[in-house]
Parts: sequence; structure tokens; C-alpha cells
Amino acid sequence: MLAPAKPKNEEKRLASLYALRILDTDQEERFDRVTRLAKKLFNVPIALISLVDKERQWFKSSVGLAVKETTRDISFCGHAINQDKAFIIEDTLKDQRFFDNPLVTGFPNIRFYAGHPITSPSGENIGTLCIIDTKKRTLNQDDVTALTDLASLVSTEISSLQLANIDELTNITNRRGFKRLSQHCLEVASRQNNICHLAYFDLNDFKLFNDNYGHTIGDKVLKIFAEQLKNTFRVSDICARIGGDEFVVLLTDTQLETANQAITRFANNLILVSKALRLPAEISFAHGVATYDKHKHINIEHLLDAADMAMFKNKKHNKPNSY
Repeated sequence: MLAPAKPKNEEKRLASLYALRILDTDQEERFDRVTRLAKKLFNVPIALISLVDKERQWFKSSVGLAVKETTRDISFCGHAINQDKAFIIEDTLKDQRFFDNPLVTGFPNIRFYAGHPITSPSGENIGTLCIIDTKKRTLNQDDVTALTDLASLVSTEISSLQLANIDELTNITNRRGFKRLSQHCLEVASRQNNICHLAYFDLNDFKLFNDNYGHTIGDKVLKIFAEQLKNTFRVSDICARIGGDEFVVLLTDTQLETANQAITRFANNLILVSKALRLPAEISFAHGVATYDKHKHINIEHLLDAADMAMFKNKKHNKPNSY
């Protein structure tokens, strides 16, 4: 067996995949519709939408296969993402890369595989749409074109999903996307007893930026604020703009002291950037932090309300943690 090589752009590819926040999410009809169609169109027992993570392949949609993931080192899709066209194995038993693969010699007894890469909005191959059979098969050119078209449809759905959840001005998650992603994170935290904190930020005197210097400067300030959120907090944290000058960050699986240190670092970064870009005034903010309690916070809206209230109290009383 030959394990799949990692693409040259592996780091960027993974970052693109993780930015979508799609791994380990629930099944969605928009994707299940495609795998059902692929299964019927090609008359195969298994059709999958597979996303290739760092050490595993995870199935966003699966028809004919009950498992949700396999390790990457034995995956066929790990090979498929290394090219930009359909990857086809007509007979695994005659291919040196796969004849002794455990997915071939055991369940689900793959004899035929065809997968076409699906891409992220920025163009990286993050997974495949693939079809699998327990007997050897041959695809003609029309079949390959159909598989390519279906994979393109999946890529389009992924892009539309991201665009619907992205704030146009700052290019970070909007309120809608934040609620969807964060609710999923809270459910995972509840099951695994992980600690999560929600930081709520409100820019100080933002109206004065617009009134005194114009909306162009105001928009620039919002973009800088969002950019520094992404630069300061971890990739695993969810940064979002949820209102005009209101931003939030959900810090997952971290201690409160670490969260506060990150917020302080963020405030210092904003001061440095304000000076470096020679903005007419420093960018500052008030903030509040709420720690997730599964017994108190029924959903993400409750946690948002708690963090908003903490921010408002700090802003009203000009507490030290209002920068």
C-alpha cells in the first residue's frame, strides 16, 4: 500500500478547510442531494463527499457507508486531492498503490474508485466527491464529465455557504454565520466538558470617526479591527462582526486567564497599528467576557446576551478592562 502524499500547499489547504468551519457539522440536504444523485447516476453502492483533514478524511455526506471518517493514510481521496481532475482506479487489485489497502482487503471492499476534487472558495483542493463500487468499473468520457460537474456543484455550494455567512466589509464571519458556527462549538464543548469564553467588543467613540473623519476612515477602522482579531486570536477561535461596531470572539477550549491575555495582546496590537498607519485617533474598545455554562446558557443567544451585558457594565463604569 502507498499512503497518499501531502500536497505542496498543505498548510494553506488546511487553513482554507478550517476557515469554512464545516468539519464535524451535521448532514445537510444540499449535499446529500448530490451524493444521492451520484449513486443513482453511476449505479454504485457508495457515494461520498469527503473532506481531507490533517490526519483523517471526514464525510460531509455519505450514501451507502455508515462510518463518518477514516484515517488519511489509507484514504483514496488523499490521493485524489493531489490533482485537479478526476482520479480513477478501475481495479484496485491491479494497482500497486491500493491492492493491499485495508479498505480493499476488508470493509467496504473497494474494487473501483473515482473521485474529483472539490475546492474551497480560494481554490484549494479540500476534498472530493467520489463514487465507490465493490466490482471493477470503467468510466467513459461522458461519465467523467458528469462526475466533474457534480463536484463543481459541491464546490459552488460550499462557496455560497461561506459567502452567506461572511461580512462583506471586514471579510470575517457575520452574525448569521457566527450563530451557526458557535452553536455547533457549544454543543461539542458541552459533550466534552470543554471551557469556552465569549468576548464581546464595542469600539469606543466609533461615531466620532465617521463624523469627524468620514465614512472611508470609519470603514478602514472596522477592517483593521477585524484583521487584528484574526491576527491575534487562534484559528480555532471564531471571530465575527455582529453589528455596526460590535465584534465577538468565541474562544474554545481555553482558560479564562489565557483568554484575558489574548484580549490584552489584541488591545496593544491595535495601539501599535493605529500609530503605524498614522490614523487620526487610536482604535480602542470596551469589552466583556462571559464563560459558557451549559446549565445557564441554553444556546448561543443566551451567551451573547451575557457577554453583551458584561461589556455594557464595563463601558458604563469605565472599568480597567475597557481599553
